[in-house]
Amino acid sequence: MQHLVPRRPGGGLARGVPAVLSVVSTFVIWEIYVRLSGISPLVLPAPSRVLDQMVLNSAFLWDNTLPTVKATLAGFALSLTIAFALSIVLDFMPRIRRALFPIFVVSQTLPLVAIAPLVVLWFGFELTPKILLVALVTFFPMLVALVDGYESTDEEIQALLRSMGATRATVFRAARLPSAMPYFFAGLRISVTYAVVATIFAEYVGARAGLGIVILNAKNSFRPDLVLAAVVISSALTLILFALTALLQKLVLGWREAGGGQ
Repeated sequence: MQHLVPRRPGGGLARGVPAVLSVVSTFVIWEIYVRLSGISPLVLPAPSRVLDQMVLNSAFLWDNTLPTVKATLAGFALSLTIAFALSIVLDFMPRIRRALFPIFVVSQTLPLVAIAPLVVLWFGFELTPKILLVALVTFFPMLVALVDGYESTDEEIQALLRSMGATRATVFRAARLPSAMPYFFAGLRISVTYAVVATIFAEYVGARAGLGIVILNAKNSFRPDLVLAAVVISSALTLILFALTALLQKLVLGWREAGGGQ
């Protein structure tokens, strides 16, 4: 019999201390190096200068962050919907899975630097191309994770359900889908780290507003401080999405922890 070991209060917070210390140390070393070396801020601005630019240009950066967030969330929502729907179709129809899976694999080998300009050319400079590119980049890890998760279902449980007269849909809902959830969240965490990057790259190729446009214009104006300010914001967005994914996983799969992982 497994005994539950109560977690120490603040244990999750304590686990994040090393990461915070490493990040802070990196910025401190960076700041010291810039100040002591005398390197030009046009080559490598200090973190303090980047922070100053974030404060001075906060309204401008905020106005360009919102389109990036909107495109990221819309594209990721589309990606999630496509991945989940396709995973069900592929699970119920193995022949279709064998026919389509190579196509999905090939779609991930296409270089984004080549596909993005074409998508922008076909769909314009509005929201649509950004949504499509985010979906293209992020759907495959979730699809693979779900398909593998369905296959991991215990055969004895499925046989028991069938012996009780359960239909294939009932077996899927009662056994295969719950078994796939840990796999799904693993794929979700991978995909979410790509979402913001894909959006910014799409904006960089062609858009009217967004962090990608900020980076492009700042680069052309020889403003590495503004480039790094936009990079910091994009990294923060990725971390927020990753944290929300981890929180969602804890809410959905908390029953596994409460049951000792059973």
